[in-house]
Amino acid sequence: MTVRATQTPEHWGESFNFTSEDREYLLNLFLEDELPRSIDELALALIRFRVQREEAAMRRKQQAQGTLYQPKRSFQIGEQIVLPALDFAVGQVSAIRAGHNPEVGPFKVIQVQMTHGGSREFAAEFSDTHHLNEDAAILSPTETLVSPEDLYARYRTLLKTRLQAALKDCPDFIWLAGQWFPRGLLADVNVGQLNIAEAILDMNSGGPLPTESLLNEVGLPPEINRPLQTFSLNDALYQDERFDEVGPAGGVLWFLHRLEPPEVVTPPRRLVYTQVDYDRSRLDATALKVEQYIDDELSQLPASDEPDDELAYTLTYPHRRIGTVPLSPGIAALFPTGRTQRIRFMFEDARTGTQWPGWVVREHRYAFGLDSWFAANDVPAGAYVNLRRGDEPGVVLVDLQGLRLRREWVRVAVPRDNRLTFEMLKRPIPCNYDEQMIVVVDDPANVDRLFAQIGERGTPLIELIEQLLPELARLSPQGNVHIKTLYAAINLLQRVPPGPLFAALVTQTSFRTVGDGYWIAR
Repeated sequence: MTVRATQTPEHWGESFNFTSEDREYLLNLFLEDELPRSIDELALALIRFRVQREEAAMRRKQQAQGTLYQPKRSFQIGEQIVLPALDFAVGQVSAIRAGHNPEVGPFKVIQVQMTHGGSREFAAEFSDTHHLNEDAAILSPTETLVSPEDLYARYRTLLKTRLQAALKDCPDFIWLAGQWFPRGLLADVNVGQLNIAEAILDMNSGGPLPTESLLNEVGLPPEINRPLQTFSLNDALYQDERFDEVGPAGGVLWFLHRLEPPEVVTPPRRLVYTQVDYDRSRLDATALKVEQYIDDELSQLPASDEPDDELAYTLTYPHRRIGTVPLSPGIAALFPTGRTQRIRFMFEDARTGTQWPGWVVREHRYAFGLDSWFAANDVPAGAYVNLRRGDEPGVVLVDLQGLRLRREWVRVAVPRDNRLTFEMLKRPIPCNYDEQMIVVVDDPANVDRLFAQIGERGTPLIELIEQLLPELARLSPQGNVHIKTLYAAINLLQRVPPGPLFAALVTQTSFRTVGDGYWIAR
């Protein structure tokens, strides 16, 4: 017995090819009700279509050799028949007689002369229950067929990935907000209606608003069903540069691009890193361990296999200055995902329950929206910040460890004579912090000025190391500097992740390591 192709995983996986027949079938499917469909709905529909098409093809092939035998049918002498239960052997009816069985009703017995020799007898005009009288089983009488629904349950992961890719490559279909629809069936949305949408968002501080809120005012023809109105308006808004879709996965929210915060539209210079090549083999085990601890988003270290619902990170000055969260792979897992690079969500103070808007900027690996919260809580660079996924979707809770104000001797950055110096001074600190990474900045404007000058001059990283390491060493009785401290200080003046910094430190000759991540002047 030949196994049906649709019953095998290969058919829905590595051998899958989206054909013109598949395309026409799906297009006609949308014509029936003009409703957008998910990839799951389309995958199941395609499985049903291919199973039915395969069965019809098998039936035509077998019927070309003769009549498919079923006990319920009547036959004529000389008629050629195909016997599914005998692996589709072919024979010719040579005689017909009455059958007799007191336990069943009247029936006939046909004698069939087999093409390959010999003769067999079979029941005919037998109306009682029999497996071969079931049309669905006649083509596979010795095989247990898996239904389209069960095929979908088994192979949907294989099929959905390939079907999604095929539809993306097919110009007839468009994908929006998790649904597909034929491009040619979209409702028209004119410029005037888009202007109305802009005005609504403008009156609502730019957004975000769901598509439904815009539809009520835009006024698409009422004879168009509501799901198609929504899909068509979403497509028109996507095509217009005035609008930005900022909803988390599972929802569509619209915002006016011109009213988005500048830090969301363009990455602040403080967070911009100019890529440099370096030799990672120069990093010893201690440096690699420190790099893992810092978890700089620019390092792009692999996230854990099981993302955390809650974690803590050490705040660095570039993110403290701008009011952002570094989206390293581990931290990024806590934040909402979506279809676009910018996603609007809500921060929540874990202690007070106060909420305010935040923005995920995945393209540049940060989330913006903590500037006012940092300022209100006097959070220093080096503080331990807790993050937790909220109970409701699209909410991230933020907190400080050990929230208790006390005066501490800490490292303070002091711009002086166009250079950055450091002093150990007493300052009020509201939370727990990393002693090797804390840097208090009393004069951010002058630190920003030095940062801009270094950027304009293109000061080499090794030169900054030679300036800052001796300056930091003055603060230690042992005259040494930990590489975490050097990283924290360098990032006041130039954005650089740990890897290139630690590799550059190894190449210079003015300093040497004394172990455990500490360095001193030679």
